[in-house]
Amino acid sequence: MMDRPNVIFILLDDLGWADLSCQGSRFYETPNLDRLAGESMRLTDAYAACPVCSPTRASWMTGRYPARLGLTNYIAGQDRGKLISAPFVHELPPEERTVADAFRDGGYQTWHVGKWHLGGRDTWPDRRGFDVNVAGCQWGHPAGGYFAPWGCPTMDDGPEGEYLTDRLTDEAIRLIEGSDGRPFLLNLCYYAVHTPIEAKAATVERFGAKAREMGLDAMQTFAVDGLFPCEHKKDKRIVRRLVQSDPAYAAMIQSVDENVGRLLAALDAAGQADNTVVMFTSDNGGLATAEGSPTCNAPLCEGKGWMYDGGTREPLLVRAPGLTDAGSTCDVPVTTTDFYPTLLELAGLPAEPDRHCDGVSIVPLLRGEGRLPREAIYWHYPHYGNQGGTPGCAVRAGDWKLIEFFEDGRLELYNLRADIGEQHDLAAEEPDRRDRLHRNLVAWRDSVGARRPEPNPDYEPWA
Repeated sequence: MMDRPNVIFILLDDLGWADLSCQGSRFYETPNLDRLAGESMRLTDAYAACPVCSPTRASWMTGRYPARLGLTNYIAGQDRGKLISAPFVHELPPEERTVADAFRDGGYQTWHVGKWHLGGRDTWPDRRGFDVNVAGCQWGHPAGGYFAPWGCPTMDDGPEGEYLTDRLTDEAIRLIEGSDGRPFLLNLCYYAVHTPIEAKAATVERFGAKAREMGLDAMQTFAVDGLFPCEHKKDKRIVRRLVQSDPAYAAMIQSVDENVGRLLAALDAAGQADNTVVMFTSDNGGLATAEGSPTCNAPLCEGKGWMYDGGTREPLLVRAPGLTDAGSTCDVPVTTTDFYPTLLELAGLPAEPDRHCDGVSIVPLLRGEGRLPREAIYWHYPHYGNQGGTPGCAVRAGDWKLIEFFEDGRLELYNLRADIGEQHDLAAEEPDRRDRLHRNLVAWRDSVGARRPEPNPDYEPWA
């Protein structure tokens, strides 16, 4: 294992599990990320801690489940339908020790570049363990769009028309090139591919031509479904994308890919590639059922904001020179809470046994050992959100996943190894397994103090 390696953690926003060519996309182009995958372990059953962004980001920062933190929805979402969404905290709790605190205490330089979305000024990265904060603030998406001027309170505007993804990479490269020689933690959180869906015109045009060449423009693009279950969108219908064909979204992904390539080239030029752990993942599933529905997560079910795997299953690439076998894959389920203890172990930093962590180190998997010391991973999302999903919670144990929907108490059970698309509900056929998993889910929910939504006394059905 490397001696006190640098760490680059690359977190995308709303990137879906199937949005890379190495993950199966035929339309999007990601040659640099495919190359990184060929040098890494690709974990095929990796999950975000929540189907929306802020809770997953808080989970990465602390190694704790969003339900334990009390931060279970994007900041500052609030909604109601048949139920009133559970209350939640609107900032990363100030008493929480972050991964940046741990790395800084261990002698590392700590840098944050990009999206933060974990509360107001007192919670920004420079107050939560990072020596440097570039572009991290209360924003959940680029308020001024992707082309300068952005009006970001924590980064100067570039020349008019500068593309945000390019600029964030420039800032990250400057930090690497200006390093003082100590190991560093770089938390690089691109705003892409969150809405607004904006990309460089020439690249959009090229993907438009590609879509026509592939015949995608002649295929049915969307399926219109029922009305949204939440009051604030009750007059709108869920619009489900059926095929990856949006040229602007494809162009945004290409820009991310180009910039990851630039970043890795800069790491090579600095002579640091062989002493740097690189992790690449996303905060929730691709946006597939609302707000323009720019991507399709097939073969997974649904997308951002839903309890199905399309809402939480993510690409995860880990390149740890001297540890991971290049081009290897692993299908053991892992989740966001695991990154904190994993990176501490890889960096040779104390494991913090007196501090509760919901995650486990996945270093044994990276070594190729194939097992982790836990039975299950869990989700709790007692909210409606903006994409059409309803409040619920879930557990995955081995190949099996159980979802509880809070509106009606319905339980659904899937064998993900046989049914990756969650199309065949086995709850009635496997009652013993269903009930056992549900008992485990309820016990976990109680143990973390998860809050439940309440009935809405003013609810009048509109669907």
